Amino acid sequence: MGEINIPRDQQNALAAIDTNELGRLVEQAIREERLGDPHHLPLASCGPYIARKLHYSEQALTKHRQAKAPRKRAETENTLRRAGSDLSFAVEAMKRRMEEEQKEGQLFYIDDHVVHPYHFDKRLSVRVSYRWRRTVDDEWTFGSITLVHDVDLRPEYTIPAPKRKPSAPKQEQDRQTELCQIWEHLMRGALYSVRDYFREGGDGEKIPQTFQATIDSHTGGLNNYSTRFWRQPA
Repeated sequence: MGEINIPRDQQNALAAIDTNELGRLVEQAIREERLGDPHHLPLASCGPYIARKLHYSEQALTKHRQAKAPRKRAETENTLRRAGSDLSFAVEAMKRRMEEEQKEGQLFYIDDHVVHPYHFDKRLSVRVSYRWRRTVDDEWTFGSITLVHDVDLRPEYTIPAPKRKPSAPKQEQDRQTELCQIWEHLMRGALYSVRDYFREGGDGEKIPQTFQATIDSHTGGLNNYSTRFWRQPA
């Protein structure tokens, strides 16, 4: 799955699933203690969220079939029914999300395929591209915003210092790992912020070309509001 958008192939798989049919097949699988029929539906192609729920259902079914004692079978049947309900709920939830994305896509679209850097320095940046229009009759306007964050890699004094100082290559590897994690936080925050801005009816013409991410006053790092480029500082 994309970071914020459901990929086209997963949308096609979701569209091919009838939720009523899925519910019937789940009940049949519980009754007959086999999960063969739901496999006729493209559940495994609907993305990792639904694939996990399908896997949990398969595991629950296996445990139920292996159970022998009446009390144990009652427990495993309850677990199996919950897993089946979770699978059906996951499909319904993803279908609703897909419909919402398609509706929003008539007025705006955020490109969530952001290029992952090979090397990081303390000045991180993420460029998010988008298209938008005020009404479905308007032409598309294309734009982008680059969010920047200057990382302050201060030593963590609450962690005991290692007995032996790491080698320079190991220190650089650890530094790159930490910067990568911060960049991914910045990237996700940037994508969701642009999407939320348009969802709240924001004007695409007012999106700045660049924005310096605000830092948390306590930690000195990023928080959930750092990439909200339209949010006025307190």
